[in-house]
Amino acid sequence: MVMTYNSLVQQVQDELDRYDTLFISYIPNFILQATDRINSDLKNIGFEQYVTGAFIIGVSVQPKPARWRRTITFNYGTGTSNNTRNQIQLRTYEFCRAYAPDPTQAAAPQFYADYGFYNFLIAPTPDQTYPFELAYLEIPETITANVQTNWLTNYAPSLLLYATLLEAVIYLKVSERIPEMQAEYDRRLGPLAAQDQERKLGRVTNLRTD
Repeated sequence: MVMTYNSLVQQVQDELDRYDTLFISYIPNFILQATDRINSDLKNIGFEQYVTGAFIIGVSVQPKPARWRRTITFNYGTGTSNNTRNQIQLRTYEFCRAYAPDPTQAAAPQFYADYGFYNFLIAPTPDQTYPFELAYLEIPETITANVQTNWLTNYAPSLLLYATLLEAVIYLKVSERIPEMQAEYDRRLGPLAAQDQERKLGRVTNLRTD
């Protein structure tokens, strides 16, 4: 049975045997804090996304996707049918500005930098409408009464449950249950974190052998 926001709220009430209105009103905050905790502890394949688009000639600022967290790879196509993929290398904002100080001088992009949280700075400014592909880690949409499911409810429901319960007992200062909930959370986090590490090492190995 797939977890939903409503079923999670009910599970938290049942596990802690708390059904008062004040406690129930706090549960959305516990879920939000739990999601933040998981996001901090885990970079899972379920959060990996790929988007495609095309650069705009003469425009050096490229918007990031919604809920972007961290870039994995960034490339664009050239050649016949755009089959040649060119990697754009991550650099600092200062490096990109120094490398291409005049944004009106367009050329094939070589580097990119974070330009605030919502945009990339491309250097040099694109001189053609190159088609690009961006792989990135996404912050999953937090479940609410209006958004009943997400990646966590579908693939890691017990992790989300114990993360929420941990936040609840910490808030309620139920000190005797904090170690229990922490242990249950860690037990479910461990296998997913191991998968993340294996995937990270596999990606690095592939890059070294290509």
